[in-house]
Amino acid sequence: MTLHLDERQRAMLAEMGIRPRLPAARTRRRAEAGEAGAETQAAETRVPADQAPPTARPPVAPLRPAAPREAAVAPVPASALGPRPEGVADMDWATLESTVAACRACGLCAGRTQTVFGVGARVADWMVIGEAPGENEDRQGQPFVGQAGKLLDNMLAAIGVSRQAALGPETDASEKADGQGREKQGVYIANVLKCRPPGNRNPQPDEIAQCEPYLRRQVALVRPKIILAMGRFAVQSLLRTTEPIGRLRGRVHQYEGVPVVVTYHPAYLLRALPEKAKAWQDLCLALEVMRG
Repeated sequence: MTLHLDERQRAMLAEMGIRPRLPAARTRRRAEAGEAGAETQAAETRVPADQAPPTARPPVAPLRPAAPREAAVAPVPASALGPRPEGVADMDWATLESTVAACRACGLCAGRTQTVFGVGARVADWMVIGEAPGENEDRQGQPFVGQAGKLLDNMLAAIGVSRQAALGPETDASEKADGQGREKQGVYIANVLKCRPPGNRNPQPDEIAQCEPYLRRQVALVRPKIILAMGRFAVQSLLRTTEPIGRLRGRVHQYEGVPVVVTYHPAYLLRALPEKAKAWQDLCLALEVMRG
């Protein structure tokens, strides 16, 4: 399907690294021009067979020893889990954050550098929920950093949302404005798990269950109007389902009375670039929910 986009829409797609498809006629003309140019160049540079230099074989790279793999970590048995903190549903932000920092309700506490609580505007219309911290998040104490974090920031910027909008008046105005000079909306970003699973393995059901009260309280404190759930484990945890993301996309779900739109995790999009177009559709659906 051909998209007819204005300049602002093209700029929004560029934030996500998506190229809109050209109309068929323009695409055909470009392809024909490219083929003609290639044929002309080949004809001009063709060398007779008796004058062609001998083909050189590429050097063979020496074999390198394989990098050592991180040892697999077995799930923590239920008997080893600590008690959940009490009164989470009534905690304010400061108490909740300090409780998470001291949490030892599951075995992930043994291998963490620090907990990854969340970042952004603590009262916001938008909330992004991911899966679990990775190595960079564990080191820096913030969700969605590194290349996946940069892609998330670009995705949010495409719809006029920014984690920088949560910062104080000393923040540079350009960091809080979109490409049209309008102030961006704030967002709160958190993960289902607050500690990094060893080796970035998948979260275990018992770990998700132990951490879930913290996320539920964060949602209650933020009071978002829309939640973007990113990644299979975030989606399945929030919606209490085993359905794959592909079957859940394109619909509006609910978590604690808040509309939820599901989409792919930015880390997955970095490996599966064609899926960015689907993620853009999900963002457009979230915008429709907000405007509705």
